[in-house]
Amino acid sequence: MPKYVSAMNGKKQCSGFELCSSRTCNLLHRDYALCYADVKLVLKQTKRGKNMSSQNLTLLTDLYELTMMQGYFETQENETVIFDMFFRENPNNGGYSIMAGLEQAIEYVKNLNFSYEDVDYLRGLGIFSEDFLHYLSGFHFSGDIYAIPEGSVIFPREPLIKVIAPIMEAQLVETAILTIINHQCLIATKASRVVHAAQGNGIMEFGLRRAQGPDAGLYGARAAMIGGCVGTSNVLAGELFDVPVLGTHAHSWIMSFKDEYTAFKEYARLYPDACTLLVDTYDTLKSGVPNAIRVFKEMREAGIHPKSYGIRLDSGDLAYLSKKARKMLDEAGFTDAVIAASNDLDEFLINDLKIQGAQITSWGVGTNLITSKDCPSFGGVYKLAAIQNENGEFVPKIKISENIEKITNPGNKTIYRIYDKETGKIRADLICFVDEEYDTSKDLLLFDPNATWKKTRLKGGTYTMKELLKPVFIRGECKYQSPSVKEIAEFCRQEKETLWDETKRLFNPHKVYVDLSKKLYDTKAALLDNVNV
Repeated sequence: MPKYVSAMNGKKQCSGFELCSSRTCNLLHRDYALCYADVKLVLKQTKRGKNMSSQNLTLLTDLYELTMMQGYFETQENETVIFDMFFRENPNNGGYSIMAGLEQAIEYVKNLNFSYEDVDYLRGLGIFSEDFLHYLSGFHFSGDIYAIPEGSVIFPREPLIKVIAPIMEAQLVETAILTIINHQCLIATKASRVVHAAQGNGIMEFGLRRAQGPDAGLYGARAAMIGGCVGTSNVLAGELFDVPVLGTHAHSWIMSFKDEYTAFKEYARLYPDACTLLVDTYDTLKSGVPNAIRVFKEMREAGIHPKSYGIRLDSGDLAYLSKKARKMLDEAGFTDAVIAASNDLDEFLINDLKIQGAQITSWGVGTNLITSKDCPSFGGVYKLAAIQNENGEFVPKIKISENIEKITNPGNKTIYRIYDKETGKIRADLICFVDEEYDTSKDLLLFDPNATWKKTRLKGGTYTMKELLKPVFIRGECKYQSPSVKEIAEFCRQEKETLWDETKRLFNPHKVYVDLSKKLYDTKAALLDNVNV
């Protein structure tokens, strides 16, 4: 037990969060270092749990969130507001994105509280009043949050998360929600594109050593599994999220033995049921593949029949080498041997290799996946949409810009996904006010809000609708149970089946329209006409 915990033995301790917010309790903190609630947090942090939610992320925020909170504290009544988190463009000019990271955002909100150490640090900055610091010492989230479930296909400009809360609470959660959701949506989307390019072959996430730190490696692996990867090399991710862990061996294994054959033989002896041999340490076709075949023959002669076996290519012309290796393996009688490949792969290279007829059926993708190297930012934003008036009504608010895509959609909104009834494919998403109702037996007129002459009329009975935003927190209480990562990944697979093939293609994908209801469009236009400058 930490020294500062044991030092409290026999001392009077706080028994609850409300006591911890009192001035008297703050003085006790100075004497005894930690209150009882903080002791429990420390004890959690000394053990490895099933997630990393025990981290205190309350100060994972930009300074301006706190200075604005103090400004609201001093000048306003902490009125209830609505903020929308959304993104403006799909990564890599793609046709869709994948929602991910909600479970971690939930855990962040659940654990929001300013410890004595947090408050004391902020006091030391010399910019916050004691009254405001006292408010922070008793802080907890009391609002509502709605979100699109993880694994859903998502599109630009629609709210992924809607926060309804007193403005100080809604302001504080902005930065952490953005960093969590932006990161995992980005990696899940990248993984989904890579999986699509592989045309049914398994994608293994191998990016931990190239990730931007432990958290990026861990939660990037989680997001990659949601996007469709069959496993990860990240052992901690395997433990925390109950997903398959995969891997073979490095070149150093072969180099540590007297020769390549001996290295292969010993590896096969140790791991007979999962024997994938790295064949490019010296010469792939003259040495690596022949030695692998020799070992496979010896295993067969010994009556050993691996559940999975084959070779891995990690350099050179993967199309040429895989075709040559496939021929050599087949001629030796190992037609079921897997050919795996790695080496700076991404969706574009995998797509090209498929076109070239590469004989690869398993792909290890690392750097380009875990960092989303060619598009390293998701671009999600968090914008004020409405303020509640004295009558309890939400007054729409709008941000304008010379860039059309940066003009926000005002008000208290929800999203309906519209499906073709016959095919089950997505026709469009419709953003509307929460009080709008639709009858699918009647015709539905959709129009492009940026080009209103572009219209589509859906005949009644030919389409279905599903509301996307689900309640996550209501009056500060969590109402949402996150599925397992495996369950989210399966849901994501089903979601992608609702996309047209034209939307999933890597180059010049078909656009899925995100339309506005007539009522929302008119409200937005009126605000633009009457905006206060």
